[in-house]
Formats: sequence, structure tokens, C-alpha cells
Amino acid sequence: MNKKFSPFFADLLTKDTLVDYLYIISGSIIQSIGMVFFLIPSHLISGGVSGLAQVLNYYTGWPIGLLTLAGNIPLFVLGWQYLGKVRFAVRTIVSVALFSLFTDLISSATPEVMITHDLFLNTMFGAVVLGLGFGLVYKGSGTSGGSDIIGRILNQRLGIPISQSYLLTDSISVLLGGIAFGWDLALYGLIAIYISGFAAETISEGTSYFRDVVIITEEPEKISSDIINVLNRGVTHLKGVGGYSGEEKAIIYCVIGRNEVNQLKKMVKEADPDSFMVVGHTHEVLGEGFQKYKSLS
Repeated sequence: MNKKFSPFFADLLTKDTLVDYLYIISGSIIQSIGMVFFLIPSHLISGGVSGLAQVLNYYTGWPIGLLTLAGNIPLFVLGWQYLGKVRFAVRTIVSVALFSLFTDLISSATPEVMITHDLFLNTMFGAVVLGLGFGLVYKGSGTSGGSDIIGRILNQRLGIPISQSYLLTDSISVLLGGIAFGWDLALYGLIAIYISGFAAETISEGTSYFRDVVIITEEPEKISSDIINVLNRGVTHLKGVGGYSGEEKAIIYCVIGRNEVNQLKKMVKEADPDSFMVVGHTHEVLGEGFQKYKSLS
């Protein structure tokens, strides 16, 4: 067997693969529903390659799903050449192919069906449904092609941040959408792109239920004991040096639930009122006491 393809076949044999592909399949179908019932009838641009497909469909009448698939083919080739990840490529191909197929199938089966004629509702619900689909695909370790491939290539080859790459590709879609459908609809489409991105992130990474905490203190043993015995959370002790004073500092690092933050603040204040404490948002925590690891592509 060609060693280049062995990761793909190994991927098929892992216990988490079936769940991942169920996420990708369901996410692709949900994306199609969001497009067909909310965004496409209202001429709201979805961004990326599918957004460009909407504009081409307006002028040519060609199916949006087919145009999306065709637009992603050269990006698949570039992604395969520059990114070189078989699992990434296969899952992206599955995602885009299913999205394209179901978009055209649902459009054919439900011609001119529009759930609401309210532009604001179409923007909100279309964005949330589309983002839900994106998030499920990402949760299955897949991507939606288009902007994702371009973003990763520009990031690796030119050092351009992926967020800026998304902004570039989506801006092109919005610009062409403004020319085709009018600038009011293009601006609504821009709102939809932002909301769908937020929804996708929430679904794929989860809401921020946890907080990571850094405490610089003169009472590390007392605070650590309270965290372990009262909050039942683990701690890690680090050593630091004050940049101004040059003195050694004791540093405590821990991850807690967001509902435990106020309790921790009180314990730290009681143990060492002069301590320095930083509380940050954490999207995902893997390991003992939190979420278990899964096989990732």
C-alpha cells in the first residue's frame, strides 16, 4: 500500500472516525438548509467560494452547489500540494461534496420555498443555521473548503494570519455581492458572515465554561491547599523572577469552572491580599478531571 495514503486508511479504523464523519455529514446538510431556506432566497452572501457561487448563479442560473464544488477543485489541488495532509484533504472533500450535493438537491425539491420574507430574520436565522453546520463540520475535524484552504496556505507560505485571509476572501464575496444584489443586501450578508463565524466557533469549541488562573503570591502553599481541598482542582507550581525587583516569585497555575471564580478570589484575598491574579477564558480543557482526549486528525 502507498505509504502516503496509509494515514487515511488508519483514520478509517479509529474508534472516533465514525462519529467524526457523522458530524461532517450532518453539518454539511445543515449548511445546505441554511443556504437554501434563508440566505439564497434573500440574496444574502455567505462568504468564500459559496458566496461567489451565489453571484455566478445570479448571472448564469447554474446550480450553486455545482458552482461551489467546481470552485473548490483548484483549491483542493493547492491544498493537497501545499498542506499535504491526507486526512484534512479527504474530510474537506467529503464536506464540500455533500454540501454541494444537498444544496442542489434541496433547491430542486423545494423550488422558491422561503420560510420568511423578513430580511432581518433571514439574516439572523440563516447565519445561525449556517454556523451550526460549520461548527459540526469543524467538530468532526473537517473544513468547509474554500476560505479554510486559502487561509491555511497563505498562513503557511506568506505568514498572513488566517483571520486576515478569511477577511480578504469574504470581502471579495461581499464586494461582488454588492455589485450583483445591491449594497444593502451585501451589508446584511456581512453581518450574516460574522454571526455564522461566531456560531461555528461556539459549536466547535464550546462556550467558555472554564477559566485558567495564574496567581503570583507569597503564600503558595496556603492557596494551593485551598484550591485542592475546597475546589477539588489540581494546581501546578511554577517559579518566576520579578522583572523589576529581580526577586524569585512563586506562581500557581490552575483551571477552574467559571462558577468557582468568585470563591477562588475570596480564598486568595484571605490568604494573600497582596497577591497578583490573572483570570483568563479557556475554550477547551483536555486531560484528567476535564474532557477526555479523542483521536484528532
